[in-house]
Amino acid sequence: MAKGLLVFQSDFGVRDGAVSAMYGVANGVDHTIKIYDITHQIPQFNIWEGSYRLLQTVRYWPEETVFVSIVDPGVGSDRKAAVVKTINGQYIVTPDNGTLTHIKRYYGIEEVREIDETINRLPNSGESHTFHGRDIFAYTGARLASGTIAYDEVGSSLQVSDIVELELKESVIEEGVITGIIDIIDRPFGNLWTNVRRSQFKQIAESYGDAFEVTISTNGRKIYKSIMTYGHSFADLHIGEPLVYVNSLDNVGIAINQGSFADAYRIGTGTNWEVIIRKAPNFIYA
Repeated sequence: MAKGLLVFQSDFGVRDGAVSAMYGVANGVDHTIKIYDITHQIPQFNIWEGSYRLLQTVRYWPEETVFVSIVDPGVGSDRKAAVVKTINGQYIVTPDNGTLTHIKRYYGIEEVREIDETINRLPNSGESHTFHGRDIFAYTGARLASGTIAYDEVGSSLQVSDIVELELKESVIEEGVITGIIDIIDRPFGNLWTNVRRSQFKQIAESYGDAFEVTISTNGRKIYKSIMTYGHSFADLHIGEPLVYVNSLDNVGIAINQGSFADAYRIGTGTNWEVIIRKAPNFIYA
């Protein structure tokens, strides 16, 4: 069987040996596997961010790449351990706890299988129930990436429609006003990445330099409201000035040039963080 690449992400951080242990397991399966990382700095237990980082990354990797994504606050519970095959032939090995939400909605999943832990589990680890990232997910991911097992040997097939999903909100535009959410913080820079699509924004943005009124609220409490400029890039604005721009995922971003918008205004992410964008009063959309 052909070998794929193995890519890890987790909320483990790099202060202890957890990530290294997963690397060790993978090398124990096959020391010729090429191993890479998305990130291990996902905030602890933040399934939403784990899901989004997969969307940000997976599409740019080749067919047969195997991703192991571990944000698993329910480790040891009855949540399923799964491997999905994407529409472009990559694999994602992960707890089925919502981590696949963005991939399923915005990218596409062709098939899903539940990991058979009687076969695909690190030998002599059966009494441990707190480090499935090492014992089940890294081990299964390495076996799949190395060609030790084929995808149909992962375990039994499940329905794609049964994958656990987090709540999502779509951005909307009505009468020239766009309402969306803050999907993620672009770390370490502190830029806000929204779910507002470029195609929506272009309905009210005529050219770079246009001014927009941007309001950010959470749970009905207004956090920020001001006028900012639509910039082609950060260099279009003076240092310290806010701007709206189109980010690398073709969505609208909000930033302070050479500053952290998220830290300056203590902005969070998720469906309870609402952003409203409209033409500034002297640029009223008709």
